Amino acid sequence: MISRYKPSPSSTMSLAFCGNENNSSAYNVDRGVLNNGCFLDALNVVPHVFLLFTFPILFIGWGSQSSKVHIHHSTWLHFPGHNLRWLLTFVLLFILVCEIAEGIVSDGFSQSLHLHLYMPAALAFMAGITSIIYYHNIETSNFPKLLIALLIYWVLAFIMKTIKFAKYTEHGIGPRQLRYCITGLLVLLYGLLLTVEISVIRGRRYMCFANPREVKPPEDLQDLGVRFLQPFVNLLSKATYWWMNTFITSAHRRPIDLKVIGKLPIAMRALTNYIKLRKAFEDQKVSKPQGTAPQGPKWIWQALRRAFGRPLILSITFRFLADLLGFAGPLCISGIVHHISKDNRTIQQPKRLLGIYFISSKEFLENAYVLAVLLFFALLLQRTFLQASYYVAIETGINLRGAIQTKIYNKIMRLCTSNMSMGELTVAQICNLVAIDTNQLMWFFFLCPNLWAMPVQIIVGVILLYYLLGISALIGATVIAVLAPVQYFVATKLSHTQKSTLEYSSERLKKTNELLRGIKLLKLYAWERIFCDSVEETREKELTSLKAFALYSSVSIFMNAAIPIAAVLTTFVVHVHISEDADLSPAVAFASLSLFHILVTPLFLLSTVVRSTVKALVSVQKLSEFFSSDEIGDEQEPSAMVTSTSSNHNQNKYQAVPLKVVNRKRPPRDDWNSFGSAGQCDGDGPSQDTDQDTCIRITSGYFTWTDGPPTLSNVDIKIPFGKLTMIVGQVGCGKSSLLLAALGEMQRVSGQVVWNRKRGPVAYASQKPWLLNTTVVENITFEMPMIKPRYKAVIDACSLQPDIDILPQGDQTEIGERGVILSGGQKQRISVARALYQTTGVVFLDDPFSALDIHLSDHLMQEGILNMLRDEKRTVVLVTHKLQYLPHADWIIAMKDGTIQTEGTLKDIQKSDPELFEQWKSLMHRKDQEFEKETVAESVTDLERKNLRRAMYSREAVRTEEEEEEESVESEDDDNLSQVMRQRATIPWRSCGMYLSSAGVLLLSLLLLSQLLKHSLMVAIDYWLAHWTSHVISAKIEATARNCSIVQDCGFSHSWYLSVFSVLCCLGIILCLATSVAVEWTGHKVAKELHHNLLNKIILAPMRLFETTPLGSILNRFSTDTNTIDQHIPTTLECLSRSTLLCASALGVISYVIPVFLIALLPLAITCYFIQKYFRVASRDLQQLEDSTQLPLLSHFSETVEGLTTIRALRYEPRFRQRLLQFTDANNIASLFLTAANRWLEVRMEYVGACVVLVAAVASITNALYNHLSTGLVGLGLTYALMVSNYLNWMVRNLADMEVQLGSVKRINGLLKTEPENYEGLLTVAQVPDGWPHEGEIKIQNLSVRYDATLKPVLKNVNAHISPGQKVGICGRTGSGKSSFSLAFFRMVDMFEGRIVIDDIDIAKLPLQTLRSRLSIILQDPILFSGTIRFNLDPEMKATDEMLWEALEIAQLKPVVKTLPGGLDATITEGGENFSQGQRQLFCLARAFVRKSSILIMDEATASIDMATESILQKVVMTAFADRTVVTIAHRVHTILNADLVIVMKRGIILEYDKPQALLEREDSVFASFVRADK
Repeated sequence: MISRYKPSPSSTMSLAFCGNENNSSAYNVDRGVLNNGCFLDALNVVPHVFLLFTFPILFIGWGSQSSKVHIHHSTWLHFPGHNLRWLLTFVLLFILVCEIAEGIVSDGFSQSLHLHLYMPAALAFMAGITSIIYYHNIETSNFPKLLIALLIYWVLAFIMKTIKFAKYTEHGIGPRQLRYCITGLLVLLYGLLLTVEISVIRGRRYMCFANPREVKPPEDLQDLGVRFLQPFVNLLSKATYWWMNTFITSAHRRPIDLKVIGKLPIAMRALTNYIKLRKAFEDQKVSKPQGTAPQGPKWIWQALRRAFGRPLILSITFRFLADLLGFAGPLCISGIVHHISKDNRTIQQPKRLLGIYFISSKEFLENAYVLAVLLFFALLLQRTFLQASYYVAIETGINLRGAIQTKIYNKIMRLCTSNMSMGELTVAQICNLVAIDTNQLMWFFFLCPNLWAMPVQIIVGVILLYYLLGISALIGATVIAVLAPVQYFVATKLSHTQKSTLEYSSERLKKTNELLRGIKLLKLYAWERIFCDSVEETREKELTSLKAFALYSSVSIFMNAAIPIAAVLTTFVVHVHISEDADLSPAVAFASLSLFHILVTPLFLLSTVVRSTVKALVSVQKLSEFFSSDEIGDEQEPSAMVTSTSSNHNQNKYQAVPLKVVNRKRPPRDDWNSFGSAGQCDGDGPSQDTDQDTCIRITSGYFTWTDGPPTLSNVDIKIPFGKLTMIVGQVGCGKSSLLLAALGEMQRVSGQVVWNRKRGPVAYASQKPWLLNTTVVENITFEMPMIKPRYKAVIDACSLQPDIDILPQGDQTEIGERGVILSGGQKQRISVARALYQTTGVVFLDDPFSALDIHLSDHLMQEGILNMLRDEKRTVVLVTHKLQYLPHADWIIAMKDGTIQTEGTLKDIQKSDPELFEQWKSLMHRKDQEFEKETVAESVTDLERKNLRRAMYSREAVRTEEEEEEESVESEDDDNLSQVMRQRATIPWRSCGMYLSSAGVLLLSLLLLSQLLKHSLMVAIDYWLAHWTSHVISAKIEATARNCSIVQDCGFSHSWYLSVFSVLCCLGIILCLATSVAVEWTGHKVAKELHHNLLNKIILAPMRLFETTPLGSILNRFSTDTNTIDQHIPTTLECLSRSTLLCASALGVISYVIPVFLIALLPLAITCYFIQKYFRVASRDLQQLEDSTQLPLLSHFSETVEGLTTIRALRYEPRFRQRLLQFTDANNIASLFLTAANRWLEVRMEYVGACVVLVAAVASITNALYNHLSTGLVGLGLTYALMVSNYLNWMVRNLADMEVQLGSVKRINGLLKTEPENYEGLLTVAQVPDGWPHEGEIKIQNLSVRYDATLKPVLKNVNAHISPGQKVGICGRTGSGKSSFSLAFFRMVDMFEGRIVIDDIDIAKLPLQTLRSRLSIILQDPILFSGTIRFNLDPEMKATDEMLWEALEIAQLKPVVKTLPGGLDATITEGGENFSQGQRQLFCLARAFVRKSSILIMDEATASIDMATESILQKVVMTAFADRTVVTIAHRVHTILNADLVIVMKRGIILEYDKPQALLEREDSVFASFVRADK
């Protein structure tokens, strides 16, 4: 009876509440009003009407007298049973929808419309929504008196439903009727809601009680800084991330930074989670039998389980629910298609009781529209649960990461120094623990739900397939299972190739780094091509490795796409062949198709999950080894405080206890509650037996670093209070160790260290200076309050003012890894300044003069140590090699081979050890002479400052791109701001075009064609399946008509359909391979092209680029950006194109099957557009924020490890821990917001997808029933609609990732736009005479030079003539243009006027390469490259060994090189670190000599070497270069006194130009004044 689908003509259809059939028993009330079904329904309307009408009235009345609690967020949910109420309301609404549907379906059987069947339910639905809105407002506004209205509503609703239920039971209507079940459930729900309401009112004493209970909002909500509201909002907002809306839309107006995202809620802070984790560790200790300390990875896993197991179980539960709901899709499709294709549509008449129709649940579920709505709800729920599962898992992972990082940090704070110095743990290893291993654990927790959910998903999937297809389904599943290990194999191969790629790329980076650091020298010597080729060679190796990577990636992508096709193909082939009468209806075919798609997902995730699990196991193993490494003996043990006068007792306490035992038994000292206790109770031992004048006393101390023989033995010393003690001795005799022993950093074997009073903080300046990556001020004040006069005094004592003046932002300049790079001496002085600035009673200075020249040492000794520290009566212990300061010491300790040679005042030692005293005296005398000699020289420090000034030159003009972006955003101009914001919202199409165009036309067309063909084929396969299965059905109908027992007998054969299907599938598989290869190949080609172009552009770029762009910024293009282009963009591009084309093809198919769908598509498309538009901007900001907050965290770890002794000496552990917590929380909140933003997007996109499914389902059912659309196409449309919901959010996520990654292309593109130097000359190489320049005659005519067209000239109209073979000296103050003069010879600067003629050829006409290869220069800072000595002297490999040895002999290096293993082939480490500064400069001289050019330019070449080496150099120049023209730029005037000609420069013009003797004789000569000053 199709009547229920086809409404009768409208004439008979009149509207009435109880219907109006003629025999209407609907109005029959003979047996009492309550026995009329229609009246029962009418009665049920009462409560809903009550609520719907009182609601607005109450709202208006209540607005006038609302008593809002003033808290920051309107999210304070404080009524008990809050979540339960939301859950019950959701269930209630769902059941009411079912009731409405049931009413409509059962009404389809009667002649007229019975409103009473569904109108009360519709009203109840509205009332249900109203009740929850009403409740939400009452709760957030804290006006509980209004709950009375809800109470009345629940009571009424409960009573009415109970009456209805009772009457149904009375009339023998039972559970077989659906409406009976629904009514029963509603009674239960209303009852439960009533109970919840009563418990709220009773629990909080809101009504009928005189004094309601006061409740305070949680701390987080009172804090305006907490903006992460996920834990505090109601269930609906939690599930849909509704609270994120304002946050994400505001990202369009202003960029997201740390201020915008605020603080973490307390429960998610690193400290809270760390305490949780620590408690879990301690609980385990309690549960263990005494004496067995828990250890090993198992211990860590158990602690993690205890601390973070519960949320994980919640996540797994959500995941199970989501996966089970996922199967609703295929089942509903099967039901809908089956229902439509029923040839026999007769349905028996439903029961009629109480004057109305009742239907059973089976009949209800056979209605296609009902199934469509159920599918819609199932999808909504499934997606919500899935996202909730992801969110909970990631949040747990982030919390766990914070806790573990904090635990690692606490362990670092107590690490034994020997572990670090003996190389057991390196800084890199510890940083890896933090950067890699904690993240591995986080990822493991994120993927953990998959471990449990996958087996369930696979088992249920296979069972359902078996139910649909029988035995053939198992064969299809086997195909998937067999190919899964292959997938795993490919995944492991991928990670191996990634490792080898990493090795090559780090080697390439090392070479690139060297090339960029020495770029000036390479350009001046015309060697850039040689080094460029060397980088290219390494890049080739890296590309080979990347090729393998690309190959495996493409195999992986191919398998992802091909396995489902293969599985479906085998299944259907077997299915058709096994059974004669194979049931291959559309219902079966499309349901199984969807099931295969569901099955494939867990199998692909499998390889990822297994890899992640293995990595997590390894990481925990590493962590367990780290946590069990040695700690320093803990002075904070309470037992150390027992003051006992018997010294014997004290002796025992510090007996040689093996360190490890001590450590294990002691509870970990990381109680953070004692933050303030910087130096609580921490005497190193009893202080009764020390006299008042001694600050520290060590008696019969034996100290060791490792388990071997003691480093210091039999140490008996005292350090007097408030005096200056000096420790002297040979290198390596244990002076530094003695300081560390006193600080408790060494392992004490026996003896005791006694501090007077208590060991407070000690200001300690280590031998290797340790700086933080912050500003200069913060490095000096070091967490102390800023006291201006004191700060100034310290700066003066350490002579830091001139250095600070050079820095771009003065003492606010960032130094360290990410800031300005300082020289050794500057670092040392800042480190000493920190020790002076601290107000501790004791100061330890470990050889502070080692990197300083004599002036500074004297100044520091006098001003800093004698005037400042001594006047403040601080105890100073100074380790030094400068014996000339011994007379200043109050107490001297002389050491030799790890023991104390003697101690006392200088007079005592003169008496007790005259021999030693004499030895010192001679050395002291010699040092003083040296002092006199060195005063002549300009100090090394000035040179350092000069280098710094050069580095800073024009640095202010340039900022790194990120800063520029920030600045531009912060500019006040509104128009500008909106324009910038618009730019942030658009996708960088230009970069995308640039990326793709690098691949070339051929590859690009191949890529596009293969992608389009592949997706067309995919659609063709499914379309053919639809066509085939529709024919199976029509053949069946025919068979029944013609009475054939089997379909085949009637002439229908599967074989033709099957063969076409197989061909299509095989083609599809081949095309999958083609596309995956094409994508990876394109990526590979682009990576090759871009790096090649970038390197060549950089090599040929003018010097100006390197002076104005920070080196790190250029290096980043070669490291992170190149890596992104190599490895990330191809995969993202593939995912993006795949998901976009899948969505497009799916929407196309649906529109083809159901054209009506296009109308609904428009609003959905607009929704999607806005969602992705807002999301992309927010996502990019959050990704950048997450990256930028990770850097300070990692560098804080490495800083701490490097400066451990300093931090512990100053007792600053609590402050550093506090900083760690800030860094960790900042990183975690960025990660949390990023996660929430991703969930926000996915939930919305999934809901849009669910709407697509609903519209498609309803439209296709209607179409099939009324316009006879073929059932196969209905199945096709629905299968594709389901796919859309899967791929929509992938599309947007990949779009956002792509946008971030294209930033790399954009930045590289920016560098590719630099104009190269003009390498071509007017003359060709052939036209330049072979031996040019022969003579070395230089004419400079009216020369003006500038660094850039935008800058002022640095040389103005200079004229000079240098005869062949002359030795010319150029001098002048800093910035007078001396160096620019030398660079002009090489055309390194812009010569915009005048010319230089060398041997009658104007150098502007020569090709640049030729010009530079014929001249020689020695630069001021010696640059050596890693490689052999031979390579450093002659990279072009032109010279013979004799020539090289000759050059080395001239440079006085022959004896040094002879002794090295390998002679000329001995290696030089990076930067020439294995030679002294002087030797490096001599190598540069030898390099210039190998060239044998007739013109040599020396640019302050002797600045960084000592007097002895300098005199060698001078001699060599005079003899070996006797017949060549030498231009010397001098910084010590006395070096050019015997030159043939002197040029004095000032501000870019020549001031004096004559022989030195002539100039010296003139009274007013500037040169003469220079010489006098230099004396």
